[in-house]
Amino acid sequence: MVVVERDQGVRSSGSPVDVREPAYDVVEGLGLLPRLRDVATDVREVAFVDAVGHRVAALGTRRSRDRELEVDRTDLSAALVDVARPVAEFRFGEAVAGIRPDARGAEVIFERSAAERFDLVVGSDGVHSRVRRLVFGPEAGYVRQLGMYVATVRLSGVAQRGDPVLMHNVPDAAVAVHPAGGRPGVAFLFRSARRIDPRDAVASRALLAEVYGSLRWRVPELLAAYLAAADTYFDAVCRVRTPTWSHGPVTLLGDAASCVSLFGDGSTAAIVGAWTLAESLDGHDSLPAALADYERRHRGFAARGQRAVPVVSHLLVPSTRIGVGVRNAALRVVGRRSTTR
Repeated sequence: MVVVERDQGVRSSGSPVDVREPAYDVVEGLGLLPRLRDVATDVREVAFVDAVGHRVAALGTRRSRDRELEVDRTDLSAALVDVARPVAEFRFGEAVAGIRPDARGAEVIFERSAAERFDLVVGSDGVHSRVRRLVFGPEAGYVRQLGMYVATVRLSGVAQRGDPVLMHNVPDAAVAVHPAGGRPGVAFLFRSARRIDPRDAVASRALLAEVYGSLRWRVPELLAAYLAAADTYFDAVCRVRTPTWSHGPVTLLGDAASCVSLFGDGSTAAIVGAWTLAESLDGHDSLPAALADYERRHRGFAARGQRAVPVVSHLLVPSTRIGVGVRNAALRVVGRRSTTR
């Protein structure tokens, strides 16, 4: 098995992600639980604060008491790479330039090395998947921007593990500081009718400054940290829908196949999807039958996250001041009820 990654090593950008439900069972089966527990964030809640930093409401983040983890994306990636090294060849600093599927497999053309043939090509290269574009067609046919953007950056300094996520809202915008296992980071989540190319650093930074330039709390400090940083992440929140996940000997996995790129559950879906794909390949002698079984079994699981996003996005980023107030009041009531039980 060959794994191709454009970056020179395990990625450093991004936010903490969740490993829960069947994905927890997968990492447990791989023997990774002790390692991931050591680097877990131990976050239990999001604390909403007003413009002067007073806590006004809170939301629990755990769905399970003891069978889920939140870990930094880099730590999860490094753990998965290490456990796969005995059975996989990792080619960092390489990328796929072309794919020629046929009845015997697929010829893959690389940017830096000679072309090779493979029985199966798995596109697990994210929302803006090059594999999907090369084989299935242009991104516009499968990816829809939802009018929301997300930007993240690491902060200098150290946070305590187990500290809450702090979030400040104004209508259609939120900024959150995450302790991230002692390596804090900030996330900006906002809605905008403006459509920009997220890869345009000048346009993305200008839009971010426009939306957050007049906000209070710690926003001036956090915005300045983002604008001064070299290693940042910025993208539109997108929904990916593909009518089929496989085309001959090429199949899609994770965000490349089906997602709404928000809230950390993409990693859970990708881990479960990879396990399901492996089981389907092991259980069928025919590649078409195996890929059909993988899609049949996993598509419903992947779709659950898409259905939940509209509700969750408006919970975290209400569109009006009244919406912010109602959200906070409702969470305070829920919190009082939980305390009295």
